[in-house]
Amino acid sequence: MNETIEPQFARRMAGVPRSFIREILKVAVSPDVISFAGGLPNKNLFPLEELHECADLLMSGSDRNILQYANTEGYLPLREQIAARYARKGLTVSAENILITNGSQQGLDLLGKIFVNEGDAVLIEEPGYLGAIQAFSIFKPEFVTVPLTADGIDIRLMKQKMDAFCPRLAYLIPNFQNPSGISYSAETRQAVADICRGKNMFVVEDDPYGDIRFSGEHLPSLAHYLPEQTILLGTFSKTVVPSFRMGWIVAPHEVMERLVIAKQAADLHTDYFTQRLLHLYLAEYDIDEHIAVISKAYGEQATAMMDAIERYFPKEVHYTRPEGGMFLWLTLPEGKNAMELFNLAIREKVAFVPGNPFYVGKTDVNTCRLNFSCSTPAEIEVGIRKLAGAIKQL
Repeated sequence: MNETIEPQFARRMAGVPRSFIREILKVAVSPDVISFAGGLPNKNLFPLEELHECADLLMSGSDRNILQYANTEGYLPLREQIAARYARKGLTVSAENILITNGSQQGLDLLGKIFVNEGDAVLIEEPGYLGAIQAFSIFKPEFVTVPLTADGIDIRLMKQKMDAFCPRLAYLIPNFQNPSGISYSAETRQAVADICRGKNMFVVEDDPYGDIRFSGEHLPSLAHYLPEQTILLGTFSKTVVPSFRMGWIVAPHEVMERLVIAKQAADLHTDYFTQRLLHLYLAEYDIDEHIAVISKAYGEQATAMMDAIERYFPKEVHYTRPEGGMFLWLTLPEGKNAMELFNLAIREKVAFVPGNPFYVGKTDVNTCRLNFSCSTPAEIEVGIRKLAGAIKQL
């Protein structure tokens, strides 16, 4: 008789959450459900023909190295293109300080590996990015949460918690934060730098959405105010295509050495052919022209959602007004439960993400994330009207 073997898993896996959003999406896959639940770029805006042409050019040439193993740091001409894009934003970044990763999500994993011991403090925003909470949870940190205000992270509370917990890392998304859509004001960015300057820690500035601005003015990176202590994360997933999993880390030399070792242990290097393909695309086409098309479309979708919320939602429901990115954030009246609303909304064939997974140690919250990038203005109108009906039932 065969005996059942009980796997002996590593203790680090205990308590690490599954991706709540992936589970929600299973419920929302029906074609008759209007979904505001995903965090996906709009597939209709992918530069398919341009990438096809670049792939044909690569594969029709005689350079067989495009299919070979490559160095861990990444294809140097691609890193130089990334450095040049930072230069146009007023940041001096050397290609030698850029590591190409499998999406910025791998960047979070590598940073956790080289910085975080069990029990170390990691400061994050509240609500915070679910992917970062999941990635860092593997390393068993003590999460130190600081709430967001309309101008970004709460500076007064951040200073208190920095002094009390001395975190190894502060993970922040200053531009069009996921999940809230909030952006840090210039004053908040300066204050964050002032709080962190000289402390034995790094600020991790994640900026997946920064290029997708559809209103307001560009604001400087945290690295502008605190260059010696800021580690940057970036990605082409939101501006080119997500399936390439093409992201990067910008870090000081002494940090980069450890990151390279950690990446070698994980996967040797990021897909080399895709790096070459992306480099050729950036060389042959104007990515800023492409980003302008994305930004215009997302701006129209965001406006359609905010206008519909104004028309249909009770005045007691509050929402953020993003100037870019892909999300806005709802706050229901006190005592109302977002998961209960989700269950009512699914019956009405509309989906969103309840706020629970964006918090550490909180359940039964009254907040919700809505994505507008993958729905037409007409679908948004219908979906928000249905969601308003579910709110009234709640």
